[in-house]
Amino acid sequence: MLIDLMGALATGFGLMGLVLILNRLVLRGALGRWIYPASVAAGMILYTVWAEYTWADRTIDALPQLALVSEDGDAVIYRPWTYVWPQTTRMVALDLSQTRTHPQQPGLVMTRIVLIGRWQPMRAVTVVYDCPAHRRADLREGVALNADGTLEGADWTALEQGDAALRAACSAVEEEVDEQGSGA
Repeated sequence: MLIDLMGALATGFGLMGLVLILNRLVLRGALGRWIYPASVAAGMILYTVWAEYTWADRTIDALPQLALVSEDGDAVIYRPWTYVWPQTTRMVALDLSQTRTHPQQPGLVMTRIVLIGRWQPMRAVTVVYDCPAHRRADLREGVALNADGTLEGADWTALEQGDAALRAACSAVEEEVDEQGSGA
């Protein structure tokens, strides 16, 4: 949040500097002195809008191990433009660096789902996807991962075949197997 404030101030004063040079050297003061605070305000508003609308892409780009699964946005009354151009406020991503399978259970994929919200701390949940059965189980207290790769005490949740997180987890493992198989 502090970085966004500093960025908004720097953009505002940077724009004011450009307007100052333009007004003094090119326009010979034709715009008047009111243009300077107006340019600071315009620069700060433009930076803030840019930061709010690009934070999701910048976050995913900064974390290459994450695969974006879904985005969700809110339209709010005090930002009427969000009804036309929705703003991403929450994302769900799959941490590909934490995706694993067990040799005896290749259809079960253990991975970490990362929940990302604007101005909220990231949260991660370790889950197991059963690719052939299209279901998911959260690894939480009371769930045991057996030595043969099976789960004990898991509450499985049925998923649609086209579920984005299921597809991403299962395809990440398939790509890994293809890379290992083609390299041999």
